[in-house]
Parts: sequence; C-alpha cells; structure tokens
Amino acid sequence: MSGTHGTVDAETAGRLVEEALDRLAASGDPSACEAAEELVRVLMEFYGAGLARVLDLVERDAGASGALKALLGDDLVASLLVLHGLHPEDARARIARALDGLPQPVENAGFDPATGVLRLRPAGSGGCGCGGAGGVEEAARSALACFAPEVTSVEMEAPAREPTLLQIGSAPPGAGTGGRSSAGAR
Repeated sequence: MSGTHGTVDAETAGRLVEEALDRLAASGDPSACEAAEELVRVLMEFYGAGLARVLDLVERDAGASGALKALLGDDLVASLLVLHGLHPEDARARIARALDGLPQPVENAGFDPATGVLRLRPAGSGGCGCGGAGGVEEAARSALACFAPEVTSVEMEAPAREPTLLQIGSAPPGAGTGGRSSAGAR
C-alpha cells in the first residue's frame, strides 16, 4: 500500500484484510490462519497505541486546537480513531459531523443505538430536488461509515409537509364580475 496515501478508506482496507484472511482460511492451514490473525491483532494494537499518543500530544498543546479540529474532520483519520475507540467525540457529535458534510441538508430525526437505525428527514427546501432521496441516503451512509460506524442503517423519512397556503380575498368569489365566473367575464 505504499504510495497510495489517501486512496484507501477504512471500509476498503477492512474488506481487503478480510479477503486476505478468507484466502488463508481457504488454504486449509490453521497455523497460517492463526499467525495471520495474530499479525493483524498486533498491528492494530501497535497503530492504535501510536494514534493514541498522537491524540494525547495534540490535546496537550493548547495551540494545536486547529490541528485537532483538522484531524477530527478528516475522513480517514476519523475512521481510524473510531476503529481504535479513540475518537474524543460521542456518537451524537460524530453523526452531526457526518451529516454536516452532506451535499443536501438533512435533519437527524432520531438514532436508536440499540438497533443502529438512524432516521433522517430532508431539511428545508433542498434546492431543486433533482438529487433525489436515494442520493442523499447513499451519501449519508458513506459519511456515517467513517464518522459513526455504530449507525448500521439509514432510513429517510418523507419531508415535512409545507402548510397549505390559503388565499383570503376581500370579496366573495364572483364579486366584481357581475355574478359571473371569472372564466365567463372575458
């Protein structure tokens, strides 16, 4: 993976590791599988300890608040911090951070930690409406995979209905047209 900085996200890396471990398991050599799983475990602990140290050093330096903000806002770094249980923000804040980065605004209509279901609702007018709910839902899933993997399902709710605008005139219908409908008053 050398020379691929920024091209592999946490989801892809996890899938690649799983595929490699599955190939080893299919080889039928249990000792090779155990050694590979131990290697992954040791590397995870090593990288996790390194990330914890980086986070600790940045948090100690009062002048590094901008660096911490940049680290927490980076998809790759944030996903690694979450993976290692080091992200300093709680799930609610990480969900909000993920939703803030979406191309169309959505409202968090509720998250159930027991089931992992996050309900979303389009916020405001949403522009021209040409993006569609499916695109917003997919963008939300992608962002949440990095920032809040505890969200396992996203459900889009229908947008809140706009109140019906009733026009109230000062005269009853047909008044001012001699009692005829406006269609016949030409």
